[in-house]
Amino acid sequence: MAKELKPGDPAPNFDLPTAGGGRVSLSTLKGKRAVLYFYPKDDTPGCTQEALNFTENAKAFAAAKVMVIGVSRDSVEKHDKFAAKHGLSVILAADEDGEVCERYGVWKEKKLYGRTFMGIERSTFLIDSKGAIARVWRKVRVPRHVDEVLKEVNAKPGK
Repeated sequence: MAKELKPGDPAPNFDLPTAGGGRVSLSTLKGKRAVLYFYPKDDTPGCTQEALNFTENAKAFAAAKVMVIGVSRDSVEKHDKFAAKHGLSVILAADEDGEVCERYGVWKEKKLYGRTFMGIERSTFLIDSKGAIARVWRKVRVPRHVDEVLKEVNAKPGK
């Protein structure tokens, strides 16, 4: 079990395939800030709303020089369909084996309707330009979350 990441901790490394046939890794972010948001599943109500909210604010994140990357255990093919169906402009990364979810400590035991199972706890990490965790949001509630992240990004420009 990975330790809980806190601000100041180095961001765990990742290198993942993305929708559209690309790749994204921590090393490609060097010198840039990024929002890495983990979500349970493509094309489910909360996950779709979160992706749409990030997409609607893409220009504001770009203006703040922050890359937005959504991560789930869905395949690249599912990400491609999800992005096309909803017109998403955020980078969607596929962590099919769940290794990156483990490193970031978001693969958790969850309960729903009396059933216990393992799944992604909706979480967001702001990574600074030096590759350290700047801010962590856990057990994210989708409404107003993107506004909160954007406010944080703009409150600490360039960090």
